[in-house]
Amino acid sequence: MNIRFPAVLVAALILSACDATQFGTAKAASEAEAESDATAPAEGPHGGRLLEDGNFALEVTIFEDNVPPEFRIYAYQGGEPVDLKQVELEVELERLGGRVDRFDFKPKNDYLLGDGVVTEPHSFEVMVAAEYEGNTSRWEYSSYEGRVSIGAEAAKRAGITTTLAGPGTIRETVKLYGNIVPDPSRVRRVAARFPGVVVAVDKAVGDTVAKGERLASVEANDSLRRYAVTSPIAGVVTERRVEPGEMAGTEPLLTVADYDEVWAELQVFPGHARSVQVGQAAAVSTNGDSQAKTTISYRAPRASGVGQSTVARAVLANRQGHWTPGHFVQATVEITEREVPIAIERRALQTFRDWDVVFIKVGEAYQVRPLELGAGDGEYVEVISGLKPDERYVVDNSYLIKADIEKSGAVHGH
Repeated sequence: MNIRFPAVLVAALILSACDATQFGTAKAASEAEAESDATAPAEGPHGGRLLEDGNFALEVTIFEDNVPPEFRIYAYQGGEPVDLKQVELEVELERLGGRVDRFDFKPKNDYLLGDGVVTEPHSFEVMVAAEYEGNTSRWEYSSYEGRVSIGAEAAKRAGITTTLAGPGTIRETVKLYGNIVPDPSRVRRVAARFPGVVVAVDKAVGDTVAKGERLASVEANDSLRRYAVTSPIAGVVTERRVEPGEMAGTEPLLTVADYDEVWAELQVFPGHARSVQVGQAAAVSTNGDSQAKTTISYRAPRASGVGQSTVARAVLANRQGHWTPGHFVQATVEITEREVPIAIERRALQTFRDWDVVFIKVGEAYQVRPLELGAGDGEYVEVISGLKPDERYVVDNSYLIKADIEKSGAVHGH
């Protein structure tokens, strides 16, 4: 049998159950209100939608108990089951965006079984054509879930924005944790040139000093002449180990450190030992918010002991004094960069029933679209299936559309 459906399909869009103060002119309707008349559809003995043409009738059900969703359609003549071998049946489902799914049927037990899976969401324009005893019957109706209609002005006021799905870059990352430490090459431990008595100490811990500035005065034992102990670098006094009247020998008197550049010294545990390498980009932060972007400049050799961590290092510019040695930090290190055919912005994702979804937009209609997701990073996530290139999906305030659908009751049904 080859039943031809009309070439032009009339699309009916379910209206949103928006709050008038939220979406302005957007009107609301539940899934049942998408019917062409105000009454609920007739129901058959198996709980399905009953389609009648004179004495002939079909009961359309989508069965999904412990099996992928499938059409099971029961046929009746005068209220009694008919010989299913005498029924030829085709069903077409037109989804938002123009995709059409076609199903042929074969008898099984007491119903006609569709030859494919009725993929989610179960939201479509339905066209049914059947032949029985030389007569052809046709039906068309709308069956929606997870769909609303919002006018352009209302969507603009609600801050709903969209973009096109397309290729993107996924950066796989690992989190490392550690501390800020000084660069040893920028630390000086300053000692007396000649043994003697410390006459004066000019600087205290925390004082800023210039290169060549006097730190202390010492009277030499041999000549009894006083000489100045000066700072070899500009920086901050971090340690003072002498007081006036004490003897100056070979031990350091003060320590000066230049913190204009510091290190983030990060622990690399065995699970990440092969992933973290010199040259990889890293975002270092103190409280979870990225504060500085840098690269891994050093990676210690892998430790031979089982379970031992090693060290990775990243250099941080610190002229503003944001990074204080000893402070705990975390770093997000980009270990790979991969181009994928379709990547969406992570902030567009919502959960609906037990799916990860986005909401696609066609005209003024918004439809939930379940996705199979792949790898992702903080900004983007790969879409393995469920979305095609150049389909328009909601980015900002998609939660408003989800709330609207749940409020309208257009959540699940056939």
